[in-house]
Amino acid sequence: MKLNGEKIEFREGITVSELVAEMGFSEAMVAVELNLDILPRDSFSSTVLKENDCIEVVRFVGGG
Repeated sequence: MKLNGEKIEFREGITVSELVAEMGFSEAMVAVELNLDILPRDSFSSTVLKENDCIEVVRFVGGG
């Protein structure tokens, strides 16, 4: 799987929700693109990642 442009190893059966948590992020503070499609937040916990998936996780940061 590629995560933010880098090939990574991951455990079989991991969901997007679990990956986001392992990255130390809150689901409410990220946007996820899976294979060039924006993934709705309500499907994070039911979306199981596969070996050839490309995922981008973008965290929202406040500031001014």
